[in-house]
Amino acid sequence: MELKKAVSDSTVLNPAAAATFAEIKTEALRKSIHFLIAFTPLLAALSYPFAVLALSFGTLGYAVMEWLRLSGVQVPLVSTLTRMACRQRDLQSFVLGPVTLGLGALLALLLFPFPAASIAIYALAFGDGLASLAGKLYGRLRPAFLFGKSVEGSLACFAAAFAAAALVSRSPVASFAIALTAAASEALPLEDYDNIVLPLAVGIVAQMVM
Repeated sequence: MELKKAVSDSTVLNPAAAATFAEIKTEALRKSIHFLIAFTPLLAALSYPFAVLALSFGTLGYAVMEWLRLSGVQVPLVSTLTRMACRQRDLQSFVLGPVTLGLGALLALLLFPFPAASIAIYALAFGDGLASLAGKLYGRLRPAFLFGKSVEGSLACFAAAFAAAALVSRSPVASFAIALTAAASEALPLEDYDNIVLPLAVGIVAQMVM
């Protein structure tokens, strides 16, 4: 209780701290949803057609519900989660992230053999997800060549992608190339479209080096 009260008092006294805390909380919720895409390879291993259909209809269904939200029709749970998880600047516009996330995973499944597709999806889920959280929490170094993103976030992306690739490929050399590709893709100023570019780039490299 004392810790909760101290945090509450500090945020009241410091509006900047309150805004930062709210931003980090929103980002944590967004990336918790982002991490769920990592279940796709498991689902595909159980039933590839079902995984493809689930991603296709899930992405399309979200797009329809988001259009309804912007039209003033509130869809139970989905509209509430979208409002809670989206950035403030996106609140009055179509929240594109879940669409590109679903498309990125779907394209990885359709275009690459299973090991490369799995690595691409894990890099998308954990590499991109942890890069954003690390950047928000610890990002201090933001050189120009990272287009406003942080060194800390890029290192988190590299480490997560390397770990995922190593678990699947068992090759440190291949994992290094894959992780480097993931970190470079995540650093590009693509906004939500990195959800498509990152798994495609990682999938291509994984196919080449494995």
